[in-house]
Amino acid sequence: MNKKTVALTTEQYQEIIRTMKQGFSGCRPNLRIATALILEANLGLRISDIVKLRLMDIVRDGERYRLSIKEQKTQKARTFTVPLALYQFIRCYCIDCRISPEEPIFPITERAVQKQLKLVCDYLGYTGISTHSFRKFYATEIYKNSHYNIALVQQLLQHSSAAVTQRYIGIQQQEIEQAIEGHLCLDV
Repeated sequence: MNKKTVALTTEQYQEIIRTMKQGFSGCRPNLRIATALILEANLGLRISDIVKLRLMDIVRDGERYRLSIKEQKTQKARTFTVPLALYQFIRCYCIDCRISPEEPIFPITERAVQKQLKLVCDYLGYTGISTHSFRKFYATEIYKNSHYNIALVQQLLQHSSAAVTQRYIGIQQQEIEQAIEGHLCLDV
């Protein structure tokens, strides 16, 4: 885990994706890399697993879609539901780009994604952001939206302990202090 890499804010996520899709002076639009980062932010997978995905890896299971992978870094098997809207987004991208279900959705390297992301972040003036920031964004958003269920996030990320997950999502000292201040019960 890269401790210098920060989780994105929602605003940073949106601005990075928008800028990557539109391009800027000296940098052409890059829908492929923007889409890879969108998937990382919505599936919580590492970029090393995203660049290996094929549409056929996502299978219909009754009324839902499932993705089963073996994580490259940990070699752990992982199976989870892919929301219908996300599956449709991926499928439309593949159709628009003429990518067959058997082909990798992103025939690019991790390094290519990292280089393009760095260009965009430098342009926007962001520091401490890497491809892993999108996985941390996923974890932090799930944590907040699940009413701070650290065990759920730990399971989704397949971390060995809740302490690892807490460090990962970056529960900041300021948030801890605000929680303590907000909990004061002095009136009896």
